[in-house]
Amino acid sequence: MKKRVVAMLLSLTLVAASLAGCGKTTDSGSNAGTQTSTEKKDDGGAAASSSSDETLVVEVYDEAANYQGTQTGWFAKVVKDRFNIELNIIAPQVAGDAVYQTRTATGNLGDIVVLDPTHFSDCVQAGLIKDITAEYANASNLKEFDRQITTYNSGLPGNTDGKIYGIPCEMTNTSPTAFSDDVIYSSPMLRWDLYSGVGAPDIADLDGLLDVIKQIQDANPTNEAGDPAYGFSLWPDWDNNDGMIGIANVVQLTTWYGEKIKGSAILTADDKFVPLTDKNATYYKMLKFLYKANQMGLVDPDSGSQNWDAACAKMSAGQVYTFWYSWQVGFWNTQERLADGKGMIFIPVKDQNYYTTSDSYYGSGRLFGVGSGVEGEKLDRIMKFLDWYASPEGCTFQHNGIEGFNYEIIDGKFSILNDNALMDNLPVPEEYGGAGYSDGNNAINQWIVSAISTNPNTGEPYGNTHWSSWKKATATKTKNEWSARFGVAEPVDWMKANNALLVRPSVSVSLPSDDADITVIRNQVGQEVKDASWRMIFAKSDAEFDSMWDEMVENLNSLGFDQLYKFDVDKYTIELEAMQAAK
Repeated sequence: MKKRVVAMLLSLTLVAASLAGCGKTTDSGSNAGTQTSTEKKDDGGAAASSSSDETLVVEVYDEAANYQGTQTGWFAKVVKDRFNIELNIIAPQVAGDAVYQTRTATGNLGDIVVLDPTHFSDCVQAGLIKDITAEYANASNLKEFDRQITTYNSGLPGNTDGKIYGIPCEMTNTSPTAFSDDVIYSSPMLRWDLYSGVGAPDIADLDGLLDVIKQIQDANPTNEAGDPAYGFSLWPDWDNNDGMIGIANVVQLTTWYGEKIKGSAILTADDKFVPLTDKNATYYKMLKFLYKANQMGLVDPDSGSQNWDAACAKMSAGQVYTFWYSWQVGFWNTQERLADGKGMIFIPVKDQNYYTTSDSYYGSGRLFGVGSGVEGEKLDRIMKFLDWYASPEGCTFQHNGIEGFNYEIIDGKFSILNDNALMDNLPVPEEYGGAGYSDGNNAINQWIVSAISTNPNTGEPYGNTHWSSWKKATATKTKNEWSARFGVAEPVDWMKANNALLVRPSVSVSLPSDDADITVIRNQVGQEVKDASWRMIFAKSDAEFDSMWDEMVENLNSLGFDQLYKFDVDKYTIELEAMQAAK
């Protein structure tokens, strides 16, 4: 079976919301209805008709994608029926970083590009991104986010006349300082039944967390099918991506203590920068946490070599007892499991202070753009597609799927169907594209509009964990027992009540690009940290772990780490000052 993965950057809201597929053509008879047929419609943003009978193949250079190749399945049919477009995804996370240099050298990165902010700014300066100011003026759905889009573009270096080049990803229609979710991006999550089975103890610190996970694994060494199960199952695919240095899984765990990796620097909870190599900071702390976990037999031995697909399969099979990304629950939690008390849910650790950003009002950092060589009808159809991608209909397809297969409309509100579509790759009817649901999921893997945004057709967020129907359906054994144990309704409520949540404002700033020397240093430093970190997780003793750390630091210093650290502090001070000003 050809596998296709879901978003690296999804939150719980996004993944749970994306348990979507295809459904039948319906007319709900209310303004809460969403056009779900495969017919082409032109209503100013729901689904614009294509202007040509000729199928247009659009190359999407996409730094968020985990899949490379032609989009297939149900989402391919949605796009083809509306625009007669086929999407060909080019994914550097699959093809390797060299593809960026190769394609930029030719002057043609892609027809649509999805880039991290530094690469986007570089490509604008290099003339690889098209000025879409004129086309944007007629894009009614994108114009709903005009403040966010113009704010980003006005900050582009040299863009003094307000031209539009980039469309931020994950924008919201809330506010720059709101935090609307019930969960945060990263926090410790355990299976409620297994945690309860060992007495649901208070957990004071990381050592206490490992003790509880050890008890759970000892009591449940296999899943129900008899396959080995572990406290942790890691994967290396995302290491050194998204502007971070080091193992991606470790980088995310640093946020449990209010710190955030910024390249070679760590932003602390008290607005200071320290080097990634600081033994008193969280990269060392969380790396040693995983080393201790491995010493206790809690780390899947395949962690250093398995890919994302293999890790996800284990999550879906119940072979992983600890989650730390909020979107991981989309591979396990179903209404049935929640009702049986088997859901994965946040478990507080008392010495932690959880870092998060406010709603990504101005975007998450990544940008959509159009290649500078795109002209004529091709440009027209691509812009119609991007405008639709930001429309309520487009957002519903991306975050929810199609009515009748993944959700139904009851009294003007959405109610989920087939909540196991993603994890079980449920077959989609041939009339809606066929194949498995996850096989046909949107391979762009990045949204213009965040799932926390309000769907104007329902008055509720796109993300289904915020639907009134979902909250009612999931007020079951897992949630009720969790609430009784911790005295609050939601994980974020516990964090706020215990002064354990650090919310930083969402800001939109343009940051300096690496010059040639810094690029070389960053690549070498990133590779050294990645390789050494994996060795340290599987070190044989505390002494060997610390010896490996010291050796890594010595090697980094010889590679110019100090120069890189100074550059990153200067770079991210710009962002920090913008966050401080937004408070």
